[in-house]
Amino acid sequence: MHAIKSLVIVGGGTAGWMAAAFFAKRFTGCAMTITLVESTEIGTIGVGEATVPSMKMFLADLGIDEREFIQNTQATCKLGIDFNGWWQQDTAFFHPFAMFGAKIAHIPFHHYWAYLRAQGQAGPIDDYSLPAQMARANKFALPKDEALDIARFNYAYHFDAGSFANYLSRFAQTLGVKHIEARVTHVLKNADTGNISTLILNNGKEIEGDFFIDCSGFRALLIEENLHTGYQDWSHWLPCDRALALPCAHQGYIPPYTRALACTAGWQWRIPLQHRHGNGYVYSSHYISDDQALAELTQHMHAKPTADPRVIRFTTGMRNKCWNKNVFALGLSSGFLEPLESTSIYMVQTALATLFTYFPTTADNIALSTKVNKILAEHNEKLRDFIILHYHLNQRIGMDFWDACRAAPLPDSLSNRIEEFRATGNIRFNDLDFFQISSWLAMFSGFQLLPQYQHPKILHTNKTLIIQELQQMRNAIQRVVRELPEHHQFIAKNASLTNTAITAESG
Repeated sequence: MHAIKSLVIVGGGTAGWMAAAFFAKRFTGCAMTITLVESTEIGTIGVGEATVPSMKMFLADLGIDEREFIQNTQATCKLGIDFNGWWQQDTAFFHPFAMFGAKIAHIPFHHYWAYLRAQGQAGPIDDYSLPAQMARANKFALPKDEALDIARFNYAYHFDAGSFANYLSRFAQTLGVKHIEARVTHVLKNADTGNISTLILNNGKEIEGDFFIDCSGFRALLIEENLHTGYQDWSHWLPCDRALALPCAHQGYIPPYTRALACTAGWQWRIPLQHRHGNGYVYSSHYISDDQALAELTQHMHAKPTADPRVIRFTTGMRNKCWNKNVFALGLSSGFLEPLESTSIYMVQTALATLFTYFPTTADNIALSTKVNKILAEHNEKLRDFIILHYHLNQRIGMDFWDACRAAPLPDSLSNRIEEFRATGNIRFNDLDFFQISSWLAMFSGFQLLPQYQHPKILHTNKTLIIQELQQMRNAIQRVVRELPEHHQFIAKNASLTNTAITAESG
């Protein structure tokens, strides 16, 4: 058994340079070379990224200063996702990075809320979320560690994908990562083991490696074209197969959230950056043409496009194995789950951390790859179920795409979770669940699905006192929101924005 001496990453972009920076940091001082090969001829998919709060952990782990990151990637802050028109047209709800309300007498808040909501005596659950109300008011400030439960929240970022990859490229190369700009033309395999042994580049050079990370995007050069790993198609559950991306100029303000607008045959994203807004339409080509999708997308934009539209074709699903022989697939090479809940970068982080925990040697050890593949498959399946939930619970009656989504059979794992919540008001989670009870509550409440059960202690509590307690929570949240700065003010202070980049309008 010998340690890996040469790690080769094929492809740059967000996934490739995250891998390079992560392993360069993890193996600092070790006798292992890390080489990243990418071709400027091929380019990357990245059109502007929205993240989840785990991104802060990734930056902290690398020792990257948050302010420096914001300055170098045109980043803004994200409190959650605003869902417009998903339950029915002209309705909206918010998915915040925080719990709702606070426990009362050791009983979770949502039991009290559901009890009153069913009787029309409580507002939408968003009313009891500080970050949801901050987002509605376009306010932002950093959370305080010592805050009471009702004032605790987390946040993530929006950033420019190209700028982020370039930033990580510079960072990784200062840690010793070797960067080669070339295109892989041939791949050689060991005749005895079937492992990848050598990459032949278009400049005539050869790169040998002990272990390879495939970040070649949808092409999946190593994991699929050469190792024929196979792919699980999830399009019968998630039928969208196109994404049309179109950036535009600033729209006068910087909201601290991602917007997800339900459309004719899918949904539109809006991601606010410092210098522009990213827009896109994720849709099913079975229900709308590319030209029709572009027309609908531009109809919902309030500023002039700054580039030509790009159509990205995909099949939702995942590889049968993320780790096959001496190749590990990362990012789009490993599969695709639409960006509805901004989980793509989270899965890159998760995959990197899992691989490092079970990092191989030069000796064959099928137990390592089997364990990693099982962990990542379960992670992906849990994320998949949460995304399906968004479509299944819709009540956009009479629209072909949405009717089909509502009628489609569900994975048993998702059906069981819906019924568990309906019957008990709770859901069981384990370490492989990224989305916990607050996230599922955001969806269930947004789609008007209330549990049939609330804890019976509520029936022993004076109803008037419960109403007063919830009202006090709402009032406390509103007092805090009024005192906070506008999001654009926070960004200007922490990213040295010019006064002409944005206005003080709150939209």
